[in-house]
Amino acid sequence: MNHHVLYQEKLRTAEEAVLLIEPQDDIIVPLSAGEPPALLDALPGQMRLRGNRLFQMLSLRPALVVPEERIRLVSMFLGAGDRPGFGSGHLDLLPNHFSDLPGLLREVTSNRVIMATVSPMDGRGYFSLGTNCDYTATLLDDAKLILLEVNGNMPRTFGHNQIHISQVAALVENHVPLPTLGEPQITEKDAKIGRLIADLIQDGDTLQIGFGAIPNAVMDFLAGHRDLGVFTEMLPDKVIDLFLSGVITNQKKPLYTGQMTTTFALGSERLYSFMNECPHLRMLPVDESNDVRVIAQIPNLVSINSTVEVDFLGQCNSETVQGRYYSSTGGQTDFARGARLSKNWRGIICLHATTKGDTISKIVPTLFPGSVVSTSKNDVDLIVTEYGVAKLKGKTIRDRTRALIEIAHPKFREELEFDARKMGYLL
Repeated sequence: MNHHVLYQEKLRTAEEAVLLIEPQDDIIVPLSAGEPPALLDALPGQMRLRGNRLFQMLSLRPALVVPEERIRLVSMFLGAGDRPGFGSGHLDLLPNHFSDLPGLLREVTSNRVIMATVSPMDGRGYFSLGTNCDYTATLLDDAKLILLEVNGNMPRTFGHNQIHISQVAALVENHVPLPTLGEPQITEKDAKIGRLIADLIQDGDTLQIGFGAIPNAVMDFLAGHRDLGVFTEMLPDKVIDLFLSGVITNQKKPLYTGQMTTTFALGSERLYSFMNECPHLRMLPVDESNDVRVIAQIPNLVSINSTVEVDFLGQCNSETVQGRYYSSTGGQTDFARGARLSKNWRGIICLHATTKGDTISKIVPTLFPGSVVSTSKNDVDLIVTEYGVAKLKGKTIRDRTRALIEIAHPKFREELEFDARKMGYLL
């Protein structure tokens, strides 16, 4: 049958489309910009739903207001929209490594319904998940039901994120602006850390870089580098200028040579426009982009991520603030472990030395009670603050403690040394 005839036959309103979802079905949506707003907004009005679960990750929207006996909300990485719901008990968190999510969701869900925002259909009858591939693409083949929200603002991207019209049960059209992520303000501390990290990056390296002010600051100091590659989980805005200026060429990267690889993107409209039909970008499912075995095949890999606090052992808490959940693990551990298996790797964890107007040290003797260990002491390599670089790999506890105190804020060093001696970490 003609693709366009099929399209028209499957076109519905959002309210009509969600009527296809049955009680006990598990609903899965892509993260962030890939979430389908019209379909999600229609879910509370589907009164037949009972015992359903909705799995979201890094959601930018307020959590749905719906009784838990009808739809239980499960986050896989707390976003701004999720945190209030988690704090009130209205929403739960599923701990995970990002790379594990396709397999984990297959294990813990049944009757899977995929709902996603996609680019318009092409001449061959294919939609693209656009800014996303993540866990969603892997789960398409055995989904019970696929409901799509077609948005003309979603870029068409290439890779393992294509959906054919024949796979789709129903689709809706909703041409609204995609969620954007504003460029973070770069502080003097961010710039100092960014310069220190940029000095650790060599020509020909391949980068995995997270999001936030410090990773953005790093890219500000890479203009003089050459032949960098990108193999990352999130594609940030600042890769555009580095690519257009010839700093990023991806020519030294053994996997997907000549192409940047990512599993999702979140940024500005400029980023989405750059991604549209870009032949130099390939979208990978997260069980490939974040697979330790795949990452290990990339020599000269530099992994750059941020954390909340680091203790004397080198344990990194990247998920909780004063013992309360703020985010989740994401792909930090995936790349910490994968990078250290690669040749000539560098694993960088960065943070400000202090918080709350320099009144609290983020280099601490022990993590705050109730904190989560996101990156273990055995996987950590380099810790960077605005005061320097501490190399922990291959260091004893005594040497680690001394190295970390040296990059703490000067006003806390004496106190930290006192605590270290009291704990027996320094003589």
